[in-house]
Amino acid sequence: MTDLDTFRALLTGQGRALLDSLRDFEPSRELSIATHLRRDHSPDLVSAALGQARLRQRAVAKFGAEDAYRMFFTPNGVEQSTRKSVAEYRAGRFRDIGAASVADLCCGIGGDALALARAGFAVHAVDSDPMTCLVARTNAEMLGQHHRATFACEDVTAYDWRGSGSEALFIDPARRGGRGRIFDPEAYSPPLSWAVDAVREAGSGAIKIAPGIPHELVPDDFEAEWISDTGDVKEAVLWHHAGAGHVIVPGTRRATLLPSGATLTGRGLPDPAPRPVGRYLYEPDGAVIRAHLVAEVAEDLDGGLIDETIAYITADELRRTPYATAYEITDELPFGLKKLKALLREREVGRLTVKKRGSAVEPEEVRRRVKPAGPNEATVFLTRVAGAPSMLIGRPAPGPAGDATVTPGR
Repeated sequence: MTDLDTFRALLTGQGRALLDSLRDFEPSRELSIATHLRRDHSPDLVSAALGQARLRQRAVAKFGAEDAYRMFFTPNGVEQSTRKSVAEYRAGRFRDIGAASVADLCCGIGGDALALARAGFAVHAVDSDPMTCLVARTNAEMLGQHHRATFACEDVTAYDWRGSGSEALFIDPARRGGRGRIFDPEAYSPPLSWAVDAVREAGSGAIKIAPGIPHELVPDDFEAEWISDTGDVKEAVLWHHAGAGHVIVPGTRRATLLPSGATLTGRGLPDPAPRPVGRYLYEPDGAVIRAHLVAEVAEDLDGGLIDETIAYITADELRRTPYATAYEITDELPFGLKKLKALLREREVGRLTVKKRGSAVEPEEVRRRVKPAGPNEATVFLTRVAGAPSMLIGRPAPGPAGDATVTPGR
């Protein structure tokens, strides 16, 4: 029985009933559950159902329970698919471009195709892997979007997206190979250069890339956007639009933070100057750092860096911003775990958050050696201040985290 045959067996009434019965199964009991189920079902079907149940449980974090338990996945699909919140945000930007139909090239299990279809686009989704195509098509059917999406199983570089009537392209090149992640954009499948040329020819579109792409590889006629969700950098996207308006600004860098949707764009500022540690320390969101927009945040906070190589901003006044988390600093010490242990013991700190930037010491090692104990809590930053290994001790700044009075770059 091939993988495709086994997957199709999961789509039968018997297969779906078996899979639904495994929604809340405990992986630690998988062996005993499999033994029991094989009394009434074929070993291949049981194995496929258990594998799919595991993938659905993993997918909840990306797609939410309502969608994840109706969808189907491949192992690579769960790992590489776009988080639902990010896909919905991107569909909104496609709407701003003004396109009515989008070709989703390298569609995977269909996460972006579903978001685009739900946003009202006609979607033409393409992937070269037969299993992946079948899964994507099934997901569109399961979520009621099959009337807005078509699926083709072929090499995306040979696909006639013009003939499909697509007005914009979304390309998500494969960035993993047999040895793991691929860091050279020209080793993507398809290569970044091909994707860039295709989007230019279409006139509008977006290319999903690795967040760590060197900035010098971003074409001048594209906008580069880094996106984080609840503080974690999820992806980077290259945007291009040849039409009128200012929806996409070529040559600019943008950091977008979800779920708030706050967006910061570059203003061409030089790197902020280092200065002594003030009362407050700001930890910029990862998307801000990846987009090289720390200077923009520092300017709006009237702050500077604690070290010219460290992306921590310090300032004397507390200003709310969606682009960085603020901490009130109580102590600045030269690095030394004995000193830290003594101070924490004196203050009865038992709940210790350890952050590091520019330090080789791991947070787990710090906790093991200082042995925090007591009713109080603190945050320690292991970092460099003016080139010297240092420890900054403090706590989250008072006030609601989302109470932003600074909204730069909107």
